[in-house]
Amino acid sequence: MSNIKVSTEDNVGIIQLDRPEAANALSRQVVGEIVEQLEAFDQKDSVRAIIIKGNKKAFAAGADIDEMMDDSPLSLELADPFAVWDRITLINKPIIAAVSGFALGGGFELALHCDLIVASEDAKFGFPEITLGVMPGAGGTQLLTKAIGKAKTLEWIWLGKPRSAQEALEHGAINRVVAPELVEEETMRLAHQVADQAPVAVRLIKEAVNEAVDTPLIEGSKLERKNFYLTFATEDQKEGMQAFTEKRKPSFKGE
Repeated sequence: MSNIKVSTEDNVGIIQLDRPEAANALSRQVVGEIVEQLEAFDQKDSVRAIIIKGNKKAFAAGADIDEMMDDSPLSLELADPFAVWDRITLINKPIIAAVSGFALGGGFELALHCDLIVASEDAKFGFPEITLGVMPGAGGTQLLTKAIGKAKTLEWIWLGKPRSAQEALEHGAINRVVAPELVEEETMRLAHQVADQAPVAVRLIKEAVNEAVDTPLIEGSKLERKNFYLTFATEDQKEGMQAFTEKRKPSFKGE
């Protein structure tokens, strides 16, 4: 039985976590299903943007603790349960998280692995792992530091308490905060806006921006320049510039 629901709306692929009885806790099986569907959407030409969402009570309230209770350093080393998360970073298409309710622990890590985050006013973000005597393991220390800086990341993770959507927004961890009833609508609107852009350019921009996070300026600029040149090999570049001169909206085809 699948733990996710999959659908499409026009050119947007949607992955909805579907474990309401467990507040969408991220078991290893659930993460595997999410990643496999992300990869499937990434290979589908008709899909130009991807949304990951939970339900009104929880985006994902952390890892599945019952699954981890009997783990040992050796069992974790052999199973390498976090390796599957690395595959999310290889997805070329834009991923947008629609967060309502709790996004804690692994749930917050899943949101941070997305490119953009739209949150409900009542959403809560945080890493409570310290209260269990452990720490984030699926990229949380790295991704949050890149988003909000060292000092705030240490404070958030050391104290372990949930943070409001407004605080997350103010520190740059998320993109938008909207009323609870508007989260899905706003996320879909944003996804369609991104999906309407030239797909090759969107992909190359994502690559260049991700590179900027970890690369010296001169090296990142070289990649940006190369990717800029590559856009001129596309029909969408010709269509975009022609539409500009003709004062009309471009029709991008991903070619």
